[in-house]
Amino acid sequence: MSRKTIYFHHSLLVFAILLTLLVAVVGLVFFGVIGVAFAKVGFSPFVVMLILAGSLLGSAINLPILKIRTVAPMIKEEYANFFGVSYRIPHVEYGQAVTTIAVNVGGALIPSAVSIYLLCTAEPTMILLSVLGVAIVALITKAVARPVKGVGIATPAFIPPIAAAVVALILAPSQPLTVAYVAGVLGTLIGADLLNLRKIPKLGAPVASIGGAGTFDGVFLSGIIAVLLAGI
Repeated sequence: MSRKTIYFHHSLLVFAILLTLLVAVVGLVFFGVIGVAFAKVGFSPFVVMLILAGSLLGSAINLPILKIRTVAPMIKEEYANFFGVSYRIPHVEYGQAVTTIAVNVGGALIPSAVSIYLLCTAEPTMILLSVLGVAIVALITKAVARPVKGVGIATPAFIPPIAAAVVALILAPSQPLTVAYVAGVLGTLIGADLLNLRKIPKLGAPVASIGGAGTFDGVFLSGIIAVLLAGI
């Protein structure tokens, strides 16, 4: 796999903050504070830890799926900023005329797999509520997502997970876990990345990763907030 698709897109400070959140939430799960809700959907504390840790560490891995021609010059700055968050741009040579479209392991593959599992094990009513939640969060995320030169599509980190949490508490106040996680993950990926793919060729990004830089924060924090909501 090319080094251009294996990199941490965040600064060390942002990564440290996300890691601290991960450790704190995993601690709550292991001490039984919010473990009961996950036991109901078949997740042990160890599995929850693997999901969250895998999401964070997997954010460094982007699996290329196709290449598209760009209509903008390639950006060579090492970092780009959006809403106070710095995103790392992999180094490329001048003259590159294509953008690699990739799928981020930690920001797309792992959380999407968990979302599918939750939907497959949920009751029909919960599935319908989750799908409705995905649609709402996708619309909100699409409204706030912005194209960023050299990065791709970026969203304010806290808006998708907060939107998912509010939607979950409204639609399924007694069991918000599934709706919060599924809506936060799939709603963010659809609203930020999939609905904005046509903008990618104009951004001069060497790698545009679905669930990667610009979107990963919202997806990861959706998982964190879903875990916290499970304890309500």
